[in-house]
Amino acid sequence: MKKTVGFVGLGQMGKWMALNLMKNDFEIWVYDIRKDAVDEVAKQGANAAQELIEIGNRCDRIVLSLPGTSVVESVLFGPEGLGASFRSDQIIIDCSTTHPIFTQKTSAQLKEKGVMFLDAAVSGGDIGARQGTLTIMVGGEKDTCRIVSPILEAMGKTIVHIGDSGSGQLAKMFNNVLFDISCAAMAEILPMALKLGIDPEKICSVVSNSSGQSYGFDNFSPLVLERNFEPGYPMKSAYKDMATIMELSNTYKVPLSVTAATMHTYQTALALGLGDENKGAMIKVWEKLLGVTVRKNEKKEPR
Repeated sequence: MKKTVGFVGLGQMGKWMALNLMKNDFEIWVYDIRKDAVDEVAKQGANAAQELIEIGNRCDRIVLSLPGTSVVESVLFGPEGLGASFRSDQIIIDCSTTHPIFTQKTSAQLKEKGVMFLDAAVSGGDIGARQGTLTIMVGGEKDTCRIVSPILEAMGKTIVHIGDSGSGQLAKMFNNVLFDISCAAMAEILPMALKLGIDPEKICSVVSNSSGQSYGFDNFSPLVLERNFEPGYPMKSAYKDMATIMELSNTYKVPLSVTAATMHTYQTALALGLGDENKGAMIKVWEKLLGVTVRKNEKKEPR
């Protein structure tokens, strides 16, 4: 008998995560505000729910893959949300990126209704979602994590129970901020190298094969050389990680000098109207300042 799972949110990653559940012999009921997204997954064997409450009534295990805190809150507690279907022994697995304090409050609130809530933040992008190789960082009760491990393992390769509620979101935030820092560093260094007469293709080759290498540099430097700022998550959406860590820095009085400098670059990029582009577009801040453009063959070898 197939195991039934509800899935809410069929975006860039959620669609593939839902499909991977089906590949692993789960029967799924799906919901998204975009009918075309639901239809696309339904054509491959998913059951299409017309309303969120239908997901809640039919499924004891529900996965959320949503854009952010406010959307998750609406899906759980809004007037047309899942609230009326909450019942004892339900487990909600939130794979969205949300605020860790919201996660802690939500977990406590749902526990009063007998519903268990896991923050299961994911990393690996749409490629990891498609291939089922995501890293999933789980916060919440360990026994609950163990119960839903087949669901998590159908969507990801590396499953890590981090700790109490909210810790999965914290782990993802720390990971993403390190990624942001490496992107901001690339944005400073490549325009300076070009300004000083270094061929950007050559410095990219050196860094990618030396001690300065990072995932952020390897991911975005080839796109920068091609002047391709489309692939990946838009900066204005990814900004929430930076905002959250700076909020926590203020709350807990933890000085974050390097992170604060990255925040300056990030906010400048957004102020310049680059929010719909990927994080590689941070380089335009320093290109504008130095009067250069980093691209392939910007500097030719003398003949």
